[in-house]
Amino acid sequence: MPRADVQEMFTRLRELDPHPTTELEYSSPFELLVAVILSAQATDVGVNKATRRLYPLANTAQAILDLGEEGLKKHISTIGLFNAKAKNVIATCRILVEQHAGEVPRERAALEALPGVGRKTANVVLNTAFGEPTMAVDTHIFRVANRTGLAPGKDVRAVEEGLLRRVPAEFLHDAHHWLILHGRYVCKARRPDCPQCVIRDLCRYPAKTPPQ
Repeated sequence: MPRADVQEMFTRLRELDPHPTTELEYSSPFELLVAVILSAQATDVGVNKATRRLYPLANTAQAILDLGEEGLKKHISTIGLFNAKAKNVIATCRILVEQHAGEVPRERAALEALPGVGRKTANVVLNTAFGEPTMAVDTHIFRVANRTGLAPGKDVRAVEEGLLRRVPAEFLHDAHHWLILHGRYVCKARRPDCPQCVIRDLCRYPAKTPPQ
């Protein structure tokens, strides 16, 4: 995709949604971190239902440690893979308390050292909680970047690096939110809603869906 089209693409996405953010509900970097850990292979809607029960009772690393693994499971049992996620969240809380005074670190290496936290989760926290211009590539962003021709890549890291090179600096902070939402609601996996797409004329996808 030519640079002029990339500029136009994000200009249009910004006009649609000037202040995009995650659909996960949170009120602190810690709440966001836990929500993102819980969101692996789960929907944001499902995670929000669980954290609405959990956070009024425990929304700090020490408070969740005090709940214990079995106590935590009771609050997140509606989420897929909740046993493994409870184990990771408890282990992460222990590290935060023992090594970071209960606070979420702002450094990538420290975040990625936490159980259940990979590069994508670290990028979400760095961007959404701390304002860093990172690119958290999930399945939606991977699909949109390849379909549109914005930043084609064979794997997640290649797409991330391509986006960081190609997205203009003025859009970089919000770009991953726009791309996630576009992939979730318009450029859907099974049948993209091309007739309703605001970047249809810029997109390089050869199999655009016709109006129904």
